[in-house]
Order: sequence, then structure tokens, then C-alpha cells
Amino acid sequence: MLDEQKIARTRRRGSAVMEALDAYQALDDRRRSLQGRLDEKRKQRNDANARMRDLDKKSQEFAAARDQLRSLSQEIKAGEIEFNDIESQEREIRLQIPNAPHKSVHSGTSEDDNQEVDRWGQQPVFDFEPKNHWDVGEELGILDFESATNKLSGARFCVLREDGAKLNRALINFMIDLHREGGYSEVWPPALLLRKALEGTGQLPKFEDDAFKTQAGDRELFLSPTAEVSLTNLHREEILARDQLPIHYVAYSPCFRAEAGSYGKDTRGLIRQHQFDKVELVRFVTPETSYQALEELRRDAERVLQTLGLFFRTVRLCTSDLGFSASKTYDLEVWLPGQNAFREISSCSNCEDFQAKRAKIRYRPEPGAKPRALHTLNGSGLAVGRTIVAILEQNQRADGSVKIPDALVPYMGGQTELVKGSP
Repeated sequence: MLDEQKIARTRRRGSAVMEALDAYQALDDRRRSLQGRLDEKRKQRNDANARMRDLDKKSQEFAAARDQLRSLSQEIKAGEIEFNDIESQEREIRLQIPNAPHKSVHSGTSEDDNQEVDRWGQQPVFDFEPKNHWDVGEELGILDFESATNKLSGARFCVLREDGAKLNRALINFMIDLHREGGYSEVWPPALLLRKALEGTGQLPKFEDDAFKTQAGDRELFLSPTAEVSLTNLHREEILARDQLPIHYVAYSPCFRAEAGSYGKDTRGLIRQHQFDKVELVRFVTPETSYQALEELRRDAERVLQTLGLFFRTVRLCTSDLGFSASKTYDLEVWLPGQNAFREISSCSNCEDFQAKRAKIRYRPEPGAKPRALHTLNGSGLAVGRTIVAILEQNQRADGSVKIPDALVPYMGGQTELVKGSP
């Protein structure tokens, strides 16, 4: 059941959710009305039972009460079938309704209404025309889109070669180490997931067209779109003790998305691939601490970019740009001089109790207390491919070489630059 306040807040997302909310409220009204009628008929059935105990079984009054009891029982049975059907329809519609925006989230109609809240670093200045990352990477021989497209997998895949593969691996290790130092517990999750797991975090059924799935006999498994799914579902259908919270997880995973709604956007380069690597952060916290946790999560993701010395900004998303499961989100957008634009490299979201209720993750505030839904948060820390994009574009030089960020040099075996033909 959705409370009236959440329904009102959800309507702020705009016309896209109105139909589902209206259908849900119509069903909810039917269910409440039917519940009242069923309660009255059950009372009448109990009264008929009580009267029959005091009547002569051979009397006309007993026969009339018996007939009334049979009629009431049939009506109640039919009503219960209808009630269960309404509840089933409500559950299906509820899975299609996004999370309610937090009261601090401003209204907007597009990403243009997102609000910049901070910038970090200095915008790089070049004495030459900066190139797009795909040109830089192909000239260095580290990004091979042609082989991936024509020989291996089709469009929107890339083969990383030599220093490209090395840089990808170095970034993953660097990010994991940085977050472990920040108090996150590392997990290495499976890449194939149950439907129930994706339903729990809100990817299904709404975004099934964007999912890759496998079928082996009668077993259906989905390729993970993000480690958020596996990390959150580690505690699906559990009741945690208060002293177990907060829980902080970090995981690297390959991610797979069909990009069904991208409509030809970012068809070149590494920005929007069907397969990409990402380091993900997930937190489980008590409700009263979740917005403090969101600010901490944002700072943890920002720290990666700061340590790499990459110029970026942080924006607060408006209602129309908010993700399906999120109640409030900050996006980190890194500057790409080849595109002369900021592009998202991380989203940090507080989902409040939205995912916890879907996945039945609860905690006891104190021993013996009634379990409550906790709050979940997630954020990219970071998208690895997009970090490579930012390094190639922000650190490119006129001669075609690229400076490796100082923090990555130890992870690159002491290598300080990417140059053409480097092994």
C-alpha cells in the first residue's frame, strides 16, 4: 500500500507516472470498498451461525438461517477471489511506480533543470584542438572498436589493447583500494542474476527491454546491469540487528545494458557501451541517518576524481531526471574537452525504503522490536570506461601521448604516460 504523502510526492515526477498512479488509486479504492463489504458479510455469517445454534434444526427459521449462511458463504468466497485479484493487480502496478522524490528535490522537466552544486579542479586548457577519446585511443592503439564490431560482438563494444587493458585493470584496483581504505567491505558478485533480484532493486519489470538475459532449459538468468543489484540483494528477505548497521559494500563488476532507450545517442566511443566495467558502492543504513549517508557517499565518489586530478562538477537532479528507484540523486559529471561538455561518470542515490520494501530487507531498532524497512543507497565509484575517457581527453598532449594521473602510476608499474607503440 502506498501512503497519500508518497503518492503526492511521486506525482511531482510528471505525466509519465500519472496513469500508473491513477490506476493504482482506483484499484486501492475498489479494494478498500470490497474489504468493507466483506467484513460486513463475515459479520452477518457469524450472526447467522450464532442464531442457528439456538434454533430447532427442523424449524423453518433454521432452514432460512441455513440458506442465508450458504448464500453469505458463496458471496464471501466470490468476494475473496475478487479481493485477491485486485491485490495482484495492485502489486503489478506498484512494481511500475517509481520512488517518491524527497521533498528537497526540485521540480523540473528535463536534465537542463538539474542544479549544479559544486565544481572541483581546473578546466584543462590546450594550445591545440583537443581530440575525442576515440581518436586519441585509436591513434595510441589501445582502443579497437573495429575488431569488436566486425569480428566479435557488433556495435557498441570495444577491445582494449595493451596499455588500454592495463589502464582499465589499474583503475579497477585503484578504485577498490581507495574505497576499502574508506571503510567499504569488498565483494566479488556473480554476473548472472535472478529475476527476483532485479525486481528487488527496481530494474524489473520497468526496464526489461534494457536487460540482457540468458535461458538454459527452464532456468532464466539476467546479465547484471550494475553491481548495485547483487550487493543490495545480499540481504534480501533478511532481518538485520541494529548493531549490524551501517553496512558498506564495494564491488567491481562487468555490467551489461541493451541501451534500448538511447535512440542512437553516443554511438561512438566508450560512453554508452553494451558491456562496461564499474566499481559500485552500496550502503545499508537506518532511516534517520540516510541523508547524512548520501552526502558521505557523494564525497566517496568525488574523492576518486579528486585523487585522479580530473576536473568535474556535481549536480543535484530534478524530479524528471531522477532514476526509477531513487528519492534523491547527485550526479558527478566529468569534463570532456573533446566534446566540450560535462558527462555523467557517477550517480549517487538515496533510495530510502523503496528497494528495502521490494526486497524485504528489514532491521530491528532494538531487540524484540518490530522490524522496520531500512534505507539503501548506491553510487558509482566510478564507471571505469568513462574514467578512461576522461583521462584520455583531459590529459592528452599535442604529440598524441597522454599523461597518466600520478595516483595511477604505482598501479601501472611505474609507467607515467601512454605513448603510441608502448607494450
